[in-house]
Amino acid sequence: MLSDRRQRILAALIEEYVNYALPVGSRTLTERYQLGVSSATIRNELSALEDEGYISQPHTSAGRVPTDTGYRAFVDDLIENGLVPQPEYAPLVQQLRANATQLDALMEQTTALLAHMTDCLSIVMAPAVFTVYVQQITLISLTDTRLLMVVVTQDGQVLNRQLEVNGLVTPETLAAVQAALNQAMQGRGLGHLEANEEALCAGLDHPLACALFKEACEALRQHARRSGIPHGHRLGLTALMAQPEFSQSQTLVPLMNVLEDDTVLLHLLDNAQVGEEIPRVFIGRENPAEGLQGVSVVANHYGRGDAAGIVAVIGPTRMDYSKVLNAVRMACAALRED
Repeated sequence: MLSDRRQRILAALIEEYVNYALPVGSRTLTERYQLGVSSATIRNELSALEDEGYISQPHTSAGRVPTDTGYRAFVDDLIENGLVPQPEYAPLVQQLRANATQLDALMEQTTALLAHMTDCLSIVMAPAVFTVYVQQITLISLTDTRLLMVVVTQDGQVLNRQLEVNGLVTPETLAAVQAALNQAMQGRGLGHLEANEEALCAGLDHPLACALFKEACEALRQHARRSGIPHGHRLGLTALMAQPEFSQSQTLVPLMNVLEDDTVLLHLLDNAQVGEEIPRVFIGRENPAEGLQGVSVVANHYGRGDAAGIVAVIGPTRMDYSKVLNAVRMACAALRED
């Protein structure tokens, strides 16, 4: 737990680094910020913050920069102490809704405003992306080594998959596998199944059941694509590339690769409560997806129940967290049904 003084010094250092993307020295903090302590005290506190892992020194003669741990302490302090300003964004919400009466147009305009407000990559995912639900799974033996799997979705679609299996599958085994699949998948949406695939497969306790689980998920994905379900709106990549951290195009490749999977953001928010007032913040290595570990993600659900979409902003760990948190709140308010 940081003392109040160290928290103030860390906050000042982060503010300076967010603004200029250059290592920050004690002299800069002394001259530009009213911290109420001497320059010697600031130097001592910076050394302590470095020892504790909140900041680091890129080069011996350079100033300090925040670490992921430092950003986390800063963001937690912002949220826990109510330090995120809440400007009146109701007029923006009303204007967005007035200009776009259809959900897809509203998503597009909200994404554009979000990108403009944050200078980061902004993403709005439609609720329908994750609302392909399983009604029932039936397994039928065609031959000794060939099965037909029938997946019925809650929107009335019937999806068929024929599969070759290794070895003879007895009727008793087939019935047991069918029961296990229905217990794991029935009534659940594609997003939940994908986000929890490893745990659900482990719970099936049968190699054939796990293989069929993956085949069923693939059938649901193909159904979603054929149905024309929107994959979301993304804007702000050019602004993101203009940030010093991404001046080399190859640093963006891992990020672009991971974002090709539309369920990545759902994985991040899987344990979050739908409709939370405060967006979730994932900083650097806190992101489970390797391609996101060089950035920060601020994201939240909008909508109700399982049919909730996602608003997210992805940018450098040096992003202006206060501004981005507010922008995500505004976007969720615009997209949320009254």
